[in-house]
Amino acid sequence: VIEPWLTDQWYVDAATLAQPPIQAVRDGRIEIVPKSWEKTWFNWMENIQPWCVSRQLWWGHRIPAWYGPLIRGDGSWTYRFNSLLARTEAPVFVAESEHDAIKGAKSKYGPDRQIMVVRDLDGAMANSIVYSEDDKECPIFIWQDEDVLDTWFSSALWPFATLGWPQDDLNPPSPSGEGPGVGGVCLHSADPTAPTPTPPLKGRGLLARHYPNDLLISGFDILFFWCARMAMMGMKFRENRVPWKRLYLHGLVRAADGQKMSKSKGNVVDPLLLIDEYGADALRFFMAAMESQGRDVKMDKSRVEGYRNFATKLWNAARFCQSNGISGGIGDHTGPGIVPELAVNKWIIGEVVETLAELDKAMADLRFDAAANAIYHFVWDQFCDWYLELIKPLVTPAKAGAQPEDEASQGDTSSAALDPGLRRDDDVAVETKALAGWVLDQILVMLHPFMPFVTEELWGALGDRANYPLITAAWPDPQASVDAEAKAEVDWLIALIGNLRTAKNELGIAPGAKLEAYLPEPSAQTRGVIERNPGAIERIARLSAVRFEAAPAGAAMQIGAGDASLIVPLEGVIDIASEKARLAKALEVSQKEAKSLEGRLGNPSFVEKAKPEAVEKARADHALHAAEAERLSAALARLG
Repeated sequence: VIEPWLTDQWYVDAATLAQPPIQAVRDGRIEIVPKSWEKTWFNWMENIQPWCVSRQLWWGHRIPAWYGPLIRGDGSWTYRFNSLLARTEAPVFVAESEHDAIKGAKSKYGPDRQIMVVRDLDGAMANSIVYSEDDKECPIFIWQDEDVLDTWFSSALWPFATLGWPQDDLNPPSPSGEGPGVGGVCLHSADPTAPTPTPPLKGRGLLARHYPNDLLISGFDILFFWCARMAMMGMKFRENRVPWKRLYLHGLVRAADGQKMSKSKGNVVDPLLLIDEYGADALRFFMAAMESQGRDVKMDKSRVEGYRNFATKLWNAARFCQSNGISGGIGDHTGPGIVPELAVNKWIIGEVVETLAELDKAMADLRFDAAANAIYHFVWDQFCDWYLELIKPLVTPAKAGAQPEDEASQGDTSSAALDPGLRRDDDVAVETKALAGWVLDQILVMLHPFMPFVTEELWGALGDRANYPLITAAWPDPQASVDAEAKAEVDWLIALIGNLRTAKNELGIAPGAKLEAYLPEPSAQTRGVIERNPGAIERIARLSAVRFEAAPAGAAMQIGAGDASLIVPLEGVIDIASEKARLAKALEVSQKEAKSLEGRLGNPSFVEKAKPEAVEKARADHALHAAEAERLSAALARLG
C-alpha cells in the first residue's frame, strides 16, 4: 500500500522578506522593464505564501540546522536519529556554521559538556551510539539536517556565496588604508535611498567591486523564482540596499510556430547546430534583433541565415577597403582627425553621428531590437550600398590605358562626380581613404556587442593593433555634427537612384539601360546638385544626361527626388502598348486574389474555426497581393 508520508519542512517568512522589494519598486529604486510586469510583481509579492525551502535531494546547500538528543523529565536524554519526531521534539540549533551550532548546544546541555557532531548519520543509526545517561562525561552528539536548500534559495545567495560576503562588505579600505569609506565618508548611510559613494577600484574587494549591479537581465518566466528571491535576499543582507537598479525581462525563444520548445514535442532547436551552420555572430545578432520588449522570439532559421549574409557583406566591404589602401587606426573615437571637403565624406560623418545617437538611445532604453536595427541599416545601406559605391572612383586605381571617352564605362574616375572644383588627385584620395577607414573603425566598435567574433577579426586585420584589441576600444564619441547641406545633396542622389531603379524594375527595363531625363524648371538647389554630380548620376543612376528643358511629347515616366520630378521618355525604350497590357492583366489577377482573400478573412466562421496557421497564411497572402496590386497600379500610372 502506497500512502502519503508527511514530513516536516523548513519555511521562510516570505511575506516579511517581500516588503522591502515591494517598496523599492514603488519608490523607483528598482525599475522593471517592461513596466507592464510591475503589476504581476506586486500581485505576487503582496499575496506571497510562506516559502518552503527544504528539499530532499542528494546535492545542494545543507539546511543550516542541527538536532540534539531529547531531554527526559529526569534530566537524562535519548536520541531519535531515525524518528519523525526528532524534528518536532528534539532541540534544534540553527546557526551559520557548525562552530556556532556547537555553541548553541553547549548553552542547552551545559557549558562543560563535550559536544560532538555526527558526520555519518546512517552509520549512527545502524550502530547505536554507546553512552551512559548517568555519565556526566559522556559527550552530547548533534547532527545536521539532511535536507538541502531550495534551488532558488541557493540561487538568490549566489552573489554572497561567490563574492566574499560578509567579510568583503560595503566598507572596503579607503585609498589611504586609514579606515572605511572614500575620502573619510562612510559608505553606510542611515537613509537607504541615499546614493552610496563609489570607492575607487583599487583596494576594493569582489563584493564592493561587483555588487550591487546597475542591471539584471532575466527571462520573465523566472521573475518570481529568481529575480524576486534575489531582491529579497539582497535587501535582507545588505541593509535594505537594492541589488540592482533595473530589472529587464526578456521574452522566451519559441519554435517557429510560436509553441514553447519541448523535447516531448520534438521542436527543440539546438543552438550549437545553428552556430555550426550560420556562425555564433549570426545567431547572436538574430537574438538581439528579435528581442522586442514584451514579446517572445520565434526561431526563424531564414533570419539567422540573413544575418550570416550580413556578416559576409561586412567582410566583403572590409576586404574592398583593404585592397584599395583603406586601413583602420586613423583618427580616434572622437573623430577622423581631418576636415573633409567632399560632400559625400561630410555626409557619412553625419550618418555616423545620427546612427550612434540612435544606438545609444536604444541601448539606454533597453531596446536591443532597435539598436540592432540601427547598426544593421547603417552598415548595409549607408556604408556598403551607398558610401562605398559613391567613393569607388576616388579610391580605386584607374585602369591602365583608359581614355577620357571611355571613363564612364570604368566607373567615373573624375572626382567632380562628387563635388565641384575637385580633381582626382592625391589630396582627394587621401581624404577619402582616411575618412573611410575611420568610419569602418566606428562600425566595428558599434557592431562589436552584437557580432564580437567577426568584428574582432576585422579589427586586427585592418590595422597593426596587436596590443589594442577591439573589446578594449573606446566607444565612439565623434565631436562632429550633421552637415545639413551635404546630407541634403547625398540624400537627393540616393532618392533619385533608388526611385529610378524601382521604376525600371516595375516596367521591365534592363537595370543597365541608359536613359535621358528632363527637368524643365529645377530649383537652384536641385540644379546645383545635378551639376555637381554628373559622374555619379551617369555611373550609378544610369542617366546619360539630365536636360533642363521640357521633355519631348510621348510616353514617359516621372521620377521623384526631393522637390524635383524628372521626366524620362520611354519611346523606343519599351513597347508601351504591350507593357500596359501586361501590367493591366497582372493587376487584374492580383486585385481578384486580394478581394477573394479579403472576403475569406471577413468571414467570422473562417477566422474562428480554421487552424491558426491557415488564418495566418491567408493574411500574409492578402498582404502580398494587395502590395502587388498597389505596385502594378503605380507602374501603370507611370505610363500615363
